[in-house]
Amino acid sequence: MNKSPLRINFEALWQEGMHDWLGNMPERMVDDALEEAFWTQSMQKKGYKQTDAHAVPIYGRIKKYIPKGASCIEIGPGWGNYTFPLREDVTQLTLVDGSESVLEYLAQYFPNDSSIQYVHAKWEEAQLVPHDIVVGVNCFYRMYEINAALKKMNALAKQRAIIGLTTGPIQPHYIVLDEQYGYDIKYPRRDYIELVNMLYQLGIYADCEMLKLERTYRYDSYEALYEAQSKKILSEQFDIAHVKEALSNFVTEEKGLIVYRHTFYAAIISWEPVEFYDE
Repeated sequence: MNKSPLRINFEALWQEGMHDWLGNMPERMVDDALEEAFWTQSMQKKGYKQTDAHAVPIYGRIKKYIPKGASCIEIGPGWGNYTFPLREDVTQLTLVDGSESVLEYLAQYFPNDSSIQYVHAKWEEAQLVPHDIVVGVNCFYRMYEINAALKKMNALAKQRAIIGLTTGPIQPHYIVLDEQYGYDIKYPRRDYIELVNMLYQLGIYADCEMLKLERTYRYDSYEALYEAQSKKILSEQFDIAHVKEALSNFVTEEKGLIVYRHTFYAAIISWEPVEFYDE
């Protein structure tokens, strides 16, 4: 392992960030049945090959690291944001997910496709052979032993390991509620920079590219807007008038809908695999 000058234990920070703001580990983090129920419900709501718009530019950046004819492991494919384009660009694709519902959902789109392998297992437990590329986007939220998970990516990638992680900033009206009105806000507790620093401490000098994106929320009424955009207030009591005031500079009315747009980013972290030596 690299003798990093950074003395902060970034894995411990990551693990601390898995707890909620009361210091408790959320049930979905540790209860596999609850996690499976979440994904079962999510898959039932999806339309035909329904994916997220922001996945398109993210995959555009990932694609440049995927050579022609490559084999690929995708960690935590979810509803296929990256699975569908990956299938067009690689010759062999192995999908690893702890949710059986996720794999069943994706399998329906690839009938009789022998180039795709489905592995129902947590990343930490999956038994896999090396592939040219290992990619995982927004799939690390339940991984407690995150250093081991990163080292496994490194070990199984013959040419490149790629991480995608969407990140802040938080919706801007929450900053107004914090700084102007003094409310406690549920800011994100983990972020991409911890992964970059963990890789650095492992001796991996990863590339990190930031991609600026925009998220759009649309509501039928102001009441729906205020309800949805006050959920990150941690303070037990708050004045809805403050929420309205904080939101006022960020919303518009378009075609009969209330529209709220804000900037966020995707971090594309990638590296060529390195060899580790025992200390």
